[in-house]
Amino acid sequence: MIIDKVRIFDGKRVLDRGSVEFADGVITRVTTDRTAGSASASTEVMDGTGLTLLPGLIDAHTHVFGAESNLELALAFGVTTELDMFMGPPDATRALCTLAGERHDLADLRSSGLLASAPGGHPGVAMPLLPTVSGPAQADAFVAARQAEGAHFIKIMVDDGAHHGMSLPALDRATVTALARAARRRGLLTVAHVSALWSARVALESGVDMLTHLPPEAGLDQAFVSRAAAGKQVVIPTLVMLEVSAPRTPLPACLGRSLADDPQIADHLPEHARTALAEGREGLCIERASPEHHFGHALSSVAALHRAGVPVLAGTDTNYRPDRACPVVHGASLHAELALLVAAGLTPAEALTAATSAPAAHFGLSDRGVIAPGRRADLVLVKGDPTGDIRHTRSIEAIWRGGIRFDREAYDKRAATRAGAA
Repeated sequence: MIIDKVRIFDGKRVLDRGSVEFADGVITRVTTDRTAGSASASTEVMDGTGLTLLPGLIDAHTHVFGAESNLELALAFGVTTELDMFMGPPDATRALCTLAGERHDLADLRSSGLLASAPGGHPGVAMPLLPTVSGPAQADAFVAARQAEGAHFIKIMVDDGAHHGMSLPALDRATVTALARAARRRGLLTVAHVSALWSARVALESGVDMLTHLPPEAGLDQAFVSRAAAGKQVVIPTLVMLEVSAPRTPLPACLGRSLADDPQIADHLPEHARTALAEGREGLCIERASPEHHFGHALSSVAALHRAGVPVLAGTDTNYRPDRACPVVHGASLHAELALLVAAGLTPAEALTAATSAPAAHFGLSDRGVIAPGRRADLVLVKGDPTGDIRHTRSIEAIWRGGIRFDREAYDKRAATRAGAA
């Protein structure tokens, strides 16, 4: 297969108009007009005039809940890989990751499996069977158990439940530090969920590899940002989740919820997902707001981190499923996340990097995220130029996962049939 005369964003930069050839699931050749070669008579050629070819998108923070339908929904919007940040039981998580690796009609999947939290803390207080970590001495055994279960990275909760109207015990700095060190010894990355300034500082000072979410009560100060840059830490801000959860925003409209009114998104959503985007209130990261909570703080934090050279990855924190009306939806909401990254000061090309080559590099997915020979043929073809207008990522013309084209029209019919049966 050759996509010819197409604008190419390779995951890091825009190449001259050219062609991309792939076979057996792998990109075999990338050429520009100046270096174009010839195609064999048997090779299928698609005219890419007026189109842009992107690497398959990667959502760096999701919650799949074991639902195959969520991975199908993600792929329908060009998300070819999801990084799940908490799922169980371990056998089911491992089975779904294996299945997603084999099927080309689902987004591929990596997962942390079960997360680390304090006894009686969030979210374990509502999940009595969830393993917890009571102190530094238990850190190595916890990490070893998750690795044995097949976890691809370690998720650490640093949260006292305040945003959900609770006052709960949380992991302390010594325990988070011990978890980070234990994971590093075993070759695993650590991702710390933070909920406020205090928890962000705990995570930062404990030496975790990545922080996910941002404090809603204030922007990160220069000392924090400088330390994150010096420590080569990575941030997954989940702006779209923070936006729909925050009581106030500086933007004229909620970009996350506005997806429900965009035909390029809404026309490809199951009815329940469309309703969840527009009206859903489940699964928000802030259920008990405070006067100082403002989405503008998250935008300013992303801007400061980006200026300082701290890698920012695109992740949504979607925890939608058909029986859970979360307004952050698999696949679709990543397009709002990209727009919000641009609103925070990234260029459209930088936002695209945050959803392609950057998460691939930082999560060790060396086979994807870039359009180059030898990489997986996870590709998204869109109308227009999203490096000029990020909203053009929504104008999807075609999606390939592992070189197999996803039948979006058939997916739309299946989604409509399911809605009618319901």
